[in-house]
Amino acid sequence: MNIGKEILFFFGALGSFNGIILSIYFFFFTRKKYLTNLFLGALLLALSIRISVTVFVYFNNALPKSYLQIGLSSCLLIGPFLYYFLKSGIHSIVSIPKIWKYHLAIWFMIICTVGFLFPYKNYPVLWNVYFVAFIFLQWFICLLLSGFEIRKLLQKVTNNEKMSPAEKWFTAIFFGNAIIFLFYFLGFARVPFISCVTGCLSFTFILYLIILILLHRKKTDDLFLLNIQKGKKLDKEEAAVLSDKLEKIMFEKSLYKNPNLSLQDLSQELNISTHQLSQFLNHNLGKNFTSFVNEFRISEACKTIVSNDKITLESIGYDVGFNSKSTFFAAFKKHTGTTPLNYQIQGFQS
Repeated sequence: MNIGKEILFFFGALGSFNGIILSIYFFFFTRKKYLTNLFLGALLLALSIRISVTVFVYFNNALPKSYLQIGLSSCLLIGPFLYYFLKSGIHSIVSIPKIWKYHLAIWFMIICTVGFLFPYKNYPVLWNVYFVAFIFLQWFICLLLSGFEIRKLLQKVTNNEKMSPAEKWFTAIFFGNAIIFLFYFLGFARVPFISCVTGCLSFTFILYLIILILLHRKKTDDLFLLNIQKGKKLDKEEAAVLSDKLEKIMFEKSLYKNPNLSLQDLSQELNISTHQLSQFLNHNLGKNFTSFVNEFRISEACKTIVSNDKITLESIGYDVGFNSKSTFFAAFKKHTGTTPLNYQIQGFQS
């Protein structure tokens, strides 16, 4: 290996190693566990595996062919991870929807099944011709879908509009992946002066840009929150949809009966961020989280009080989700204008 190749190997291997370290950071060590962090960590891990295999196979052709199979298989996860990273950030999704889990499970099953039935060492032509074509097609389709998700951000880029740090961050990661895909595709297409190792070097360069951004910014949480609109209401259509969904889930699951129910718990049930839910409650409904939940509890308590005189008022309070008698009585009077006892007497008299 000459000095030029040694330098290429060093930078390519260093990029893949740091990519793995950074993916571990996003998985386990970020202060706030946004879903976007997890998908970005998964994306960097898949890319790092692809880069590692490319570097070591490029500079040592004697390595087992199973390495090539691992590298190519990891490409099937790069596109989906990029798409879900952008989508979770754009829509402030805080927990993985079931359809996403099924989708990712299918890709893992395809990778394991095809890898077991058609190992690279026994079917090199099948992999190098047909599987590679399918892999690049899937990767390209995921890039198109990702581009569609951030189309508004791309419009801002083309129109040279001012962008927030989060918008720049998401756009940069999209373009970085597009560049890596382009170099890999051109390398496999055997375009002159371009090889797959060029994709490794581009990954290393983009990775260090990401690290510099993280080190430069004193506050990085805002990079993972695209939809922060302080003090603004949702439009009527969005508010109506969210209101119906919120009311339905509160009644169907009786979430209000949980005395430890938190804003985060409810936002996860709705697959939105705590900020979005708080913003909706405060600016669209004009109430805070506690007041909102207590309305359901008091409504349930009123029904029980007038329908069953054998249960003590204190027990009713606990049953509907209050964690103390005093809290129940105070909330009841605030929402109905009277005490539970007076309400019970009035109910029986009528």
